Amino acid sequence: MQMNEVKDELLSSDIRQLGRLLGDAIRNHLGDPAFERIEHVRQLAIRFRRDNDQDARAQLSDALQALSQEETTQLTRAFSYFSLLANIAEDQHHIRRTRAHLIAGSPPRQGSLSHAVGNVFDADKADALETFFEDAFVSPVFTAHPTEVQRKSIQNCQMAIARLLSERDRVQMTPEEAEQNEEALGRGIVTLWQTRLLRTSKLSVMDEVANGLSFYDHTILRELPKLYSSLETMLAQRDARWEDAELPNFMKVGSWIGGDRDGNPFVTADILRSTLQTQADKVLDFYLGELRKLASQLSLAQILNACSEPLRALAERSADASPHRVDEPYRRALHGIHARLDVTRVVLSGKGKQADGVQPYATAAELLADLDVVQHSLVSNGLRSLARGRLRQLRRAVKVFGFSLAPLDLRQNSDVHERVVGELFAGAQPGLVYLDLDEEQRIALLLAELESPRLLASPYAQYSEETTSELDIFRAVRDAHVKYGRESVPNCIISKAASVSDLLEVALLLKEVGLLRQDSRAADVNIIPLFETIDDLRAGPAIMARAFGLPFYRGLLASRADQQEVMLGYSDSNKDGGFLTSGWELYKAEIELVTVFKQYQIKLRLFHGRGGSVGRGGGPSYEAILAQPAGAVQGQIRLTEQGEVITAKYANPEVGRRNLEVLVAATIQSTLLPQAQLQPKASAGAGHLAAMEELSGTALNAYRDLVYGTEGFEQYFWESTVIAEIAALNIGSRPASRKKSTSIEDLRAIPWVLSWAQCRLMLPGWFGFGSAVQAYLAAHPADGADVLRGMYTDWPFFTSLLSNMDMVLAKSDIAIAGKYAELVKDKTLRDAIFTRIRAEYAATLDALKLITGQEELQQANPLMQRSIRNRFPYIDPLNHVQVELLKRFREGKQDAAARTGIHLSINGIAAGLRNSG
Repeated sequence: MQMNEVKDELLSSDIRQLGRLLGDAIRNHLGDPAFERIEHVRQLAIRFRRDNDQDARAQLSDALQALSQEETTQLTRAFSYFSLLANIAEDQHHIRRTRAHLIAGSPPRQGSLSHAVGNVFDADKADALETFFEDAFVSPVFTAHPTEVQRKSIQNCQMAIARLLSERDRVQMTPEEAEQNEEALGRGIVTLWQTRLLRTSKLSVMDEVANGLSFYDHTILRELPKLYSSLETMLAQRDARWEDAELPNFMKVGSWIGGDRDGNPFVTADILRSTLQTQADKVLDFYLGELRKLASQLSLAQILNACSEPLRALAERSADASPHRVDEPYRRALHGIHARLDVTRVVLSGKGKQADGVQPYATAAELLADLDVVQHSLVSNGLRSLARGRLRQLRRAVKVFGFSLAPLDLRQNSDVHERVVGELFAGAQPGLVYLDLDEEQRIALLLAELESPRLLASPYAQYSEETTSELDIFRAVRDAHVKYGRESVPNCIISKAASVSDLLEVALLLKEVGLLRQDSRAADVNIIPLFETIDDLRAGPAIMARAFGLPFYRGLLASRADQQEVMLGYSDSNKDGGFLTSGWELYKAEIELVTVFKQYQIKLRLFHGRGGSVGRGGGPSYEAILAQPAGAVQGQIRLTEQGEVITAKYANPEVGRRNLEVLVAATIQSTLLPQAQLQPKASAGAGHLAAMEELSGTALNAYRDLVYGTEGFEQYFWESTVIAEIAALNIGSRPASRKKSTSIEDLRAIPWVLSWAQCRLMLPGWFGFGSAVQAYLAAHPADGADVLRGMYTDWPFFTSLLSNMDMVLAKSDIAIAGKYAELVKDKTLRDAIFTRIRAEYAATLDALKLITGQEELQQANPLMQRSIRNRFPYIDPLNHVQVELLKRFREGKQDAAARTGIHLSINGIAAGLRNSG
């Protein structure tokens, strides 16, 4: 048995044990016949998948048709839970192998902080690190999107099971302890089995806020400060200059949840206020708990060790009058800090009673100053080791999280801003129809108004609900800056930005509420355009150049340290132009933006709006950052973490820490050690770029011809996928479409991608590539294949593109997709479209293998192959069940049980695929 097989045997053992315990729970609850039915279906699905066995397909169809609705629901729940347990086992195995690697003292793995830092020192670029951290900013941003289908209760059950598996790896157990662990695992799985998978009501925005904040409890609040400490220690061990250095706050975890209004009418000014208050409560409760623990640890007696005068003064100001702590100045000082912070919480929340004579902290900086007094006293009196434990982590937490916990972004569609500004102008200048003006007229009007001291909004005017709501939310931001600090809401993102006037409209709205001051040209928030469609990506660099040429806008940037952030939308560009063209246009836009920003001497920060799936820009973060064009990272990067990816990355503290490290390591590597191959090699660069342009053009035509140019495709999509059922599922606060229509143009990118993932076609992640390669080879018969292979070998962008597509194809299943196609009523339409899809699928597989030289999918990624091997026997049956349920439902059996069964299958498939939306 090979070494990898030995290591993976532990994973197989875990999966077998979890499966056995779930089987016991099913037998005890439903009886042996139910369990045997479930196992029979699993075996048939394996035969159908492994061998494309048509006899197994017929037997499977007969078996599913014979099930009652109750039996179908039982089967769906069973396989959904099998998938969840396989996820847990995989995560724990990854942690197990990572820890074994570290314990063995093996060389640092690629993607780790120690690997990145080691590379910098080995390259004699250690001096550049100090400059890097002074300007660096790395920020994953949590967003609420309807791809996270799991309930919080299910996640809690999973974490309890994961903790028990982890305990077995870390502790040498006695036979009794091992037996107790096994029993606890059994209880955990019974609890999971008896916990409802589906929500009974639609999520509210505040539900989403609570779900997002739960990952701070599990991971962020503790693991992010530890990351800073670990990095500081790592640097100090390599260079004495870093011995007492504390890194700037170069990493924060941001959020959109409660601030993203694009298409979500439920995000209001009140919701924004509630979100910020909930975040403040979360972080202050954390600080208070840490202070109590710290006070219990620092029981230093004054007669045994001296303390500094500032520490003594802090202790004297404390209201702690306990005679038992009269000679324990550190405890008394921490008691006083706790009392002030407790009053701060009362003041900020407006709840509870303020203690007499205790002053609240006005800012987090004041709290940090008191903690610094404690730290300096310990260090100056020879107790440096005590300052490097919980106190060190708490001080860093206060620096990073402040009183607001997470920077909350605002986002709204440019069309809304346009209408609101138009209404304000109409009220102030009767007869002026802003919407009728061309772009240059709008710019001139907006600049004149921005230079004027007057306000357009009148307290005596009656405005539309939309305008009133927009002004209210900007006023709520203004109030939040006073209450929590400007870092609480630092950004305003403009969806579907397509012009300079889109930027100036937001500037005008900021001016209306006092967030932009006309006299000093100072803005309190960043104005961030989001370029989403193919056309917008192509126009984005020119739009920014035009804006930078306006003295007023340059003045605003001067107040923001001459820095401009630009967000790039992966989801809508993919839905608009397909996988290959989206990736290429994003890459080109970045190159052109780098050039424009360099010309105007403005610092560029890119915000990548990536989803979980490859069809929405997903894929491994490390490779994605390293594949950015030269100059696109520059020490600063933000990227969204969406849907079920947040759970996969941050529910487990160790996995969460690893993912945070990956982002920092990749940013260091990309900024300080840019590789020559980040751009195509000079000798072949022009040829590679030209080839990519040619491939993209063909892929774009193939994709748009199918999706937007084929008569009946909209009908095919709605009948061959679960899009209608996804729209009805209680998995998010936003509607699936921007308008009440079945138009693909109006459909949001998220349910679009999730629907194709559910039917295992994953079309947005690959369609058009096969046609593009075929056309390129036909046009370049002599050297086309060599050029494409050279691009794959030499160009990280193209390598990453194909690697992600490889993963998507490995998770696809054309045979299962064919069963969904049978749901389309019109046979002529079904045959015409699915035949095209199947041919393109085959062409894409052939093209991928030709270019990469691999004989099977994910050949270079044995971990993914293992995951598919372990996971798909539990996912495939869910697809077969889902097809049967959809068939029944659409034939008129539309009772609550049928709808529940479909929703259960959606939940189970999404959980099993993990990055499906």
